[in-house]
Amino acid sequence: MTQPSPQVPQAEPELVGVRNFRDVGGLPTADGRRVRPGVLFRSGHLAHATDSDAAFLDSLGLHTVFDFRNAADIKLEGPDVSLTGVRNVNLPLSDPADGAGFWTMVREGDLNTLRELLDDGRAERRMINAYRAIITGRVVEHGRVLGAMAEDSSPVLMHCSAGKDRAGLSVAVTLLALGVERDAIEADYLESAAAHRRYKIWRKGNPADGSDPMSPEVLSLLSPLFDARPAYLAEAFETIEDTWGGTERYLTEGLGLTAPQRERLRDRLLTA
Repeated sequence: MTQPSPQVPQAEPELVGVRNFRDVGGLPTADGRRVRPGVLFRSGHLAHATDSDAAFLDSLGLHTVFDFRNAADIKLEGPDVSLTGVRNVNLPLSDPADGAGFWTMVREGDLNTLRELLDDGRAERRMINAYRAIITGRVVEHGRVLGAMAEDSSPVLMHCSAGKDRAGLSVAVTLLALGVERDAIEADYLESAAAHRRYKIWRKGNPADGSDPMSPEVLSLLSPLFDARPAYLAEAFETIEDTWGGTERYLTEGLGLTAPQRERLRDRLLTA
C-alpha cells in the first residue's frame, strides 16, 4: 500500500502545546546547496501536544524523534505523546543530577536567592559553560545522531525541553556536518529567542511573603537562562576550534563521522 507523501509546512504552523517548532529546510550551504525542506525539524518537548498538534506532526512522515531531555526533565514535563510509526530515541545531553538543586531554586527560590544565583553575569556564565560542556562531553551522542541520520533516520525531529540549547546545539552540529554557513546556523538558532517560541517558565509562588514569582526583576534575572544569545552559540563554535582545531577534525575525530557517512548525510538532507 502506498504511503501518503509527508506534508511539508509552507508556513509556520500554529501548534498549541508544542513550542519553538520549525522546519530547518532552506538554509544554504557553502557549496551552493540547501537543506531539503521536510527532513529536519526542531522543537520544544512534545509532552503537551494536543490531538491537533499530534495530527500535524503525524502528517510530516517523521522517521525518528530525538528527545535530548534527561529523566528529571521528563518527570517534570511528562513523556512525549505517541506519534504514528515514529521511532522515539531518548538521548539525554545533560545529567539529571547536574544542577538539580540549581533548577529547583530557579523554580522555587525567592528573589534574594535568585539574585545570588543569577545576578552580575552569573546566569550568562552558567549558560556559556553548559554549551562548552555539551560540545566537549557529548561527542558520542552527537556522533550517534549524525550516524543514524546518515543511514535511515530522516525525516527527523530534534527536541529538548525548550528546543533551544540541547536541541539547538544538536541542530547546529548537524548543520555544520552538512556544510551550512555559520551565519545561517546562527540565524536559525536565534529564532528561538522570539517571544512566541520561548519556553513557558514555571515558578512556584510564595504566599507567605506575598511576593510576585514573575515580577519584572525575576524575569530579568531568569532571562539569560531562557534566551537564545549569540554568545552562547559562539562559545560552542570557539570550543570546537580550541579543542579540535576546526570543524573537520571535530566531525571526524570528535564525532567519528566517516567520509562515506557524511556524503550519505548530505545526499539525504540537501538539495541543489
